[in-house]
This record gives sequence, C-alpha cells and structure tokens, in this order.
Amino acid sequence: MSKLELIATSAFGIESIVARELKNLGYNETKVENGKVTFAANELGICRTNLWLRSSERVLLKMGEFKATTFEELFQQTKALPWEKWLPIDAEFPVEGKSIKSKLFSVSDCQAIVKKAIVERLKDVYGISWFEETGPRYKIEVALLKDIVTLTIDTSGPGLHKRGYRKLAGQAPLKETLAAAMIQLSYWKADRALIDPFCGTGTIPIEAALIAQNRAPGLKREFISEKWSNISEKTWQQAREEAYDLYRPDQELHIYGSDIDPSALQLARTHAEDAGLKDTVYFQKLTVGEVRSRFQYGHLITNPPYGERLGELEEIKQLYQDLGHTFQGLPTWSLHVITSLKKPEEFIGRPWDKSRKLYNGQIECHYYQFFGPKPPRKPKPETLETSVSGSNQAPHL
Repeated sequence: MSKLELIATSAFGIESIVARELKNLGYNETKVENGKVTFAANELGICRTNLWLRSSERVLLKMGEFKATTFEELFQQTKALPWEKWLPIDAEFPVEGKSIKSKLFSVSDCQAIVKKAIVERLKDVYGISWFEETGPRYKIEVALLKDIVTLTIDTSGPGLHKRGYRKLAGQAPLKETLAAAMIQLSYWKADRALIDPFCGTGTIPIEAALIAQNRAPGLKREFISEKWSNISEKTWQQAREEAYDLYRPDQELHIYGSDIDPSALQLARTHAEDAGLKDTVYFQKLTVGEVRSRFQYGHLITNPPYGERLGELEEIKQLYQDLGHTFQGLPTWSLHVITSLKKPEEFIGRPWDKSRKLYNGQIECHYYQFFGPKPPRKPKPETLETSVSGSNQAPHL
C-alpha cells in the first residue's frame, strides 16, 4: 500500500479533537490548521478514518498543493499532477471550488480550468478525446486560500455526520459530529451517568452511547470510495472487521435524555432504535427543572434553545435559571453547555471552568464547562436524592 496525504476536515474549534481521534487510531503525523487536520496514511487508512472519525466532517485525499496567481499557472500545475493514479477511464469527476483572499477569486472559472487540466492530462494518458464519466464518482475540490491552491478528492461522499440512524430531524438539529466533540471535550466516562435535559431528537445521548460502546460511527453506512478500484473490497472488509471486533455492545450505560416536546422525543426514540440502542438510551418528557438523578456522579451535556430560536430573552433567561437550579441540586455532577448566550454563569450560579468557541452551524457559540469533583477510584453504589426549588417531586432519571 502506498503512503498518502489525507485531510480530515472539521468545524472550526474542534480541530484538536479530530487530531486526538487520529492519534488514537495510530496516525501521529498530523498538522492541525483552521478547519482541517492533515495526516499521512495508506489506503487502509482511508477506510479506517471514514469508519472511525466522530468529529470530522469528511476525509479528503490530497492530490497537490501549489501557489497560483494566474489561470495559466493553475492549469499547468493541475495538469502536472498524476490524476490517472486515481481516476479510471470512466470516472465521473465533478469539480467544486472555493476561493478566499486570492487573486483567482472567480470560483466558477477556477473549477472550469481545473476540470480542463485534468481532462487534458487524462487524454494524454488514456489516448482518447472524450470521457463518458459513467463510472465511479470522484468529487474533486479546488480550494484557494491566499493564492495557495489545494486540490483534493473526497473519499467520504455524504458528510461523516451522516451516521445512518437519523433519517428524520427536528428543528435546529445538532450535528452528530459536534455532539461527539462535545462529549469528548467533557471527558465523560462510560461508567458515569449522562443526562441531556434539552435532548431534542436525541443526538447527544445517542452519540455518547456509540462512544461508550466503542462503536465506529460509520459502521452502518457506505462511503463513496468503496466503489473505487484503487481500494480493494478486501481492504474495506478488513477495516470493518476490525471495527466489529472492537465494538462493545454489552457495555452497561446510564444515559438519558429529556425534553418537553413529545414529537422530538418520539424522533429521539426512533433514532435510538435505528442506531441499535432501543434498550440502552432512555428518553422522558420532563422540564429542565424536573430533572433529577439517583446517581452520585455524572455529566449534564446539553444544547439548550438559543435566543435565535425562541426570540424572547426572558424565556431564555428562565430556562437557564432552571438549568442552574437543577445543576445546583446535583453538586457532584459536571455541566457542559453549548450556547450563544453571553455570560450564562450569571444564571448557572457559579463561574465556568473552561470555555471554547465553537460553531453550531452558522451560529457562533461557546462551549461552557462547569466541572464537579472527581469521583473516587472505586465509587460506592450510593445514590443522590435531590429536590429542586419550585418543582414537584419528579421522576428520577
């Protein structure tokens, strides 16, 4: 197998999490930049990273990188690359593009020139003048940043957040990749309880269960590069067999989600069932102020409604005050909340310990973390009975 240069793309703010995931997979030669992590691997690495990366958006095969300030430079340097190593004679190869702070700012012109350069290269190699493009798909991207051109081929197809379990979605869904990053940033462990009191359609609890079971998030989906002749069926089979061998479906878990929207909860239950977690993750209709837990240690990890959704600041403030009261009633727990609300600590009732800027879609947010005490090495089977001011006795999660 050959050594390849690959790029794992990500949302801004979670590149370090993607780099950590790559290192856990054994890929230590990484370069972290805004929105991407570059690493070295072989063809098996394409399979493994597509199957295993939880927080990355997609895996790209890097074909080349060079400076170009004229269309002629772009054409000639693109044509000089060995496209025939990946594109067969019947390949379908659409070209997409983007340009930021570059002299070549016309994306459509850049796309057309790259397409023409590749065609001219393949004409010389294959000795034909017309390409039907009826075979496997190789989506090419030309990305220009400050006159530096990066040419890649997408190995993933649909984004890696498409796990295969969420065919339906409620309003303002949280991407699976961002949910997985939030969980990993929390340092939650599978032997502790986890509650999402604004669970919506269930993304955070489901992603937590997949992490705890060490289940590759891409195990139930297909990837565009599975149809490429460059990567054998045996190689994909090896990567999938490795993933199944590492899967721990019998891991005991205490993961719960609650929400006030019954339709969202119904979707959450459907998604959990489609993910194979029907009797592993539990959902309940509760207000945030009604949330309790019988477990001594745990984590609240959540994505509450933002002002952009509800529109009324007073409603938002009340929700966060209720969240703060619930958290105060769980003194040995940790709270992790992503929000666009400024200074949520005023409602939570204590200063945050850590903050990180993240983007939920196009919304600039911060991920605030309020850490509780560390549990003892061998926690005793004690339970915590709490009450929340202003609420009646509620079911325990």
